[in-house]
Amino acid sequence: MTVVDIISIVHIVISVLLAGIILLQVKGQGAGLFGSADNSFRTRRGLELQMFRFTIGLVVVFIALSIASARLF
Repeated sequence: MTVVDIISIVHIVISVLLAGIILLQVKGQGAGLFGSADNSFRTRRGLELQMFRFTIGLVVVFIALSIASARLF
């Protein structure tokens, strides 16, 4: 396997992880459907905060891999 193959495989894995973690983060689920939308603006805590930070990390890795693969091809 060459470096390009490894970067491509890692890029695909990061893409799938990124899509999955974004789908797990349901923003505003049902906000305002059954009354007031007071809970629409709240701070992230616990698992939600960790998922948010993990998403940012995945995006940074995804962009870095995209730049690396563009330079290698």
